[in-house]
Amino acid sequence: MSAEYNQEPKTCPVDHTKLANQEAVQSCPVDHKTKEEPKKSPTDHTNQATCPVDHTAYKHFIPPTSNDAEPQTCPVDPSTYKHFVPPVKQGCDSSTMDSSNNMPKVSEQFKQPDQKMRLGLNREISTIPRAESQDQLWVYPSEQMFFNAMRRKNWDAKEEDMAVVVPIHNAVNEMAWKKILEWEKMHQTECNQPMLLKFEGKPKDYSPKARLRNFFGYALPFDRHDWVVDRCGEKVTYVIDFYSGKQDPNKPMSLSFYLDVRPAVTPAGIWDRLKMSFQKGQFM
Repeated sequence: MSAEYNQEPKTCPVDHTKLANQEAVQSCPVDHKTKEEPKKSPTDHTNQATCPVDHTAYKHFIPPTSNDAEPQTCPVDPSTYKHFVPPVKQGCDSSTMDSSNNMPKVSEQFKQPDQKMRLGLNREISTIPRAESQDQLWVYPSEQMFFNAMRRKNWDAKEEDMAVVVPIHNAVNEMAWKKILEWEKMHQTECNQPMLLKFEGKPKDYSPKARLRNFFGYALPFDRHDWVVDRCGEKVTYVIDFYSGKQDPNKPMSLSFYLDVRPAVTPAGIWDRLKMSFQKGQFM
């Protein structure tokens, strides 16, 4: 038994001194000493010189409280409206007529500011039937309306001439309608009466026939109209070229006009022209 007590004491197989050294070396991967300071809110006013919101911008939405405040103006320039509003249609055009009172929408009966004399306001009723309207006949413009229309187109209109110009205008239109009726005789319908639906003035839009005549030395027309006729439901366009006629030597002060009236260039219109050319023995 004494031999057993003399044996060396058993020791732990693990060297704890090394573990202590390893524990001293190893540390937490997170450095707790250098903690990141929390980010400050952009609206934190404590460390900033000014507020990021411009409070002076409110003055555009708050009404002034005193007479010394800046005058309020509309932020939209009214003059810019003209770039978006379509221009008023000019010229001799039936689409400018107001069907409610059978008067032009742009040629009012008002007197011009610099007008020197009064002009007539009465309107003459034509013999031309009117299509798609409660009015049975077309009505010509008055002297005042005619004068306003010429002024609007920058023509040299004179008040004293209106008493002569307006009757001539009406007579020329009656002449044009009679020539259209000559063409319409080739087309008898159950309606038995063509009617004028609309018309449009094209003074500078010369027709192909007018250009061809001018190529051979003839003068260009001083005006052109396109009239659309309702032939019992069928829409037919007629082209009217207005020429100055020859002066009568016995009546040097009289006016003379020549009207070239024919159907527009369509298959049906060309056929009508050929038939009329054979009937009259001249090119239509």
